[in-house]
Amino acid sequence: MSEAQRKPWEAVRPEHVALAAPTRSRLQQATDAWLMDPEVSEQDDEKKYTSVCVGREDDIRRSERMTAVVHDREVVIFYHKGEYHAMDIRCYHSGGPLHLGEIEDFNGQSCIVCPWHKYKITLATGEGLYQSINPKDPSAKPKWCSKGVKQRIHTVTVDNGNIYVTLSKEPFKCDSDFYATGVFKVIQSSS
Repeated sequence: MSEAQRKPWEAVRPEHVALAAPTRSRLQQATDAWLMDPEVSEQDDEKKYTSVCVGREDDIRRSERMTAVVHDREVVIFYHKGEYHAMDIRCYHSGGPLHLGEIEDFNGQSCIVCPWHKYKITLATGEGLYQSINPKDPSAKPKWCSKGVKQRIHTVTVDNGNIYVTLSKEPFKCDSDFYATGVFKVIQSSS
């Protein structure tokens, strides 16, 4: 349908627009990859959920954090208050580097604060936290609320002084999945 044939109130649908591959931005390509559910063989799928040794317990206890690539997915591992936590390395909001953020407690929950836009993400669940206030009540105090799970959390285990990370098998799409694709990688894998 040509521009002249289309009525002003008719929307331009994707089938009306042909984009050449070189004109597509990295962000558009990443969006396409994230939205598509590529078929993966069962063997590849099983391998993706095996534990990977990412370092030694002594090392992470000293530094309190480390980054790693686990089956082509970048993660950050935190050691905080005697517990290990792993999550996608890039913030769900805008891809900020969570490994550079500070850990703070909000409403009794330990959170990583994204250094770019100060988004707060719980270490234990990956929930995004925000403060809310009732605008109709001038004396109301802000209270902490959850946006739901926004950041993908992965399992950390310790065996014989080694730290292992197993990627999450949760079937839902997490907002942080978008930035876990190849075009946003910050760590170069050794393979």
